[in-house]
Amino acid sequence: MGTLILAVTALFLYSVGTALQALHLRGKVHSNLAVTTLIGVLALIGHGLLIAQTVHLDGGFDFSFFKSSVLISWLIVFLLLGLNLSKPVQSLFIAAYPIAALTIVMALITHTPSRLVSEESYGMLSHIALSVTAYSLFTLAAIQAVLLYVQNRQLKRNYNSLLVRNLPPLQTMESLLFEMVWAGVVLLVLAIVTGAVFIQDLFAQDLAHKTIFSLLSLLVFVGLLVGRYTKGWRGITASRWTLAGCALLMLAFYGSKFVLELVFHRGV
Repeated sequence: MGTLILAVTALFLYSVGTALQALHLRGKVHSNLAVTTLIGVLALIGHGLLIAQTVHLDGGFDFSFFKSSVLISWLIVFLLLGLNLSKPVQSLFIAAYPIAALTIVMALITHTPSRLVSEESYGMLSHIALSVTAYSLFTLAAIQAVLLYVQNRQLKRNYNSLLVRNLPPLQTMESLLFEMVWAGVVLLVLAIVTGAVFIQDLFAQDLAHKTIFSLLSLLVFVGLLVGRYTKGWRGITASRWTLAGCALLMLAFYGSKFVLELVFHRGV
């Protein structure tokens, strides 16, 4: 199937999913798990086939700026659909679907130098797989943190908006956030460890800045978890720490890739 057809199909389905979620948050339609899952799975299939044609090249994988974004957004939707089967995370679709659609559009209309990784580089591929999964999970955590922040602010001001009325209870929102952070920390630690094992020269491979910001983000997330269990951090404090850690992690990945590929036009 042609790349354009796959892209248009995925974009259409993501648009439908976003519209349904927006109507649900406004109280216009009733949420249906089966319909939400079906639309998401169909979009995910089209998105995945698009990745197979654009990211997977002969003999390797292209992990350039926009190609990596398409892969990460696919993982975000994949993880969210899985979580939605057992956790009240449906509100996150309102941000996840537009993010996925935007990455598809940008990957099709832009061109950056390729960052190829050979299919035989199993160690590096395992490091990348852990890294992008951690990034995807922390992206969901960031969206959850924003919703939790808004929910806290509105409840403190006694303002019960449509958004807040359609969100799970505050305690549930906080529990979900910390579950995501815990899982993300485990994956990020594994990614850093595999990187230390399989990356031979940080400076020669332009990975020094990425490593530094990744370690800083890990310290922030660990600090958040320590604060949670020693000082009872929650609500707005937890949201701010989560967003700070996610910002550092985005600088680690997108910041370094943006400078190398879009500013200096360096590939592999």
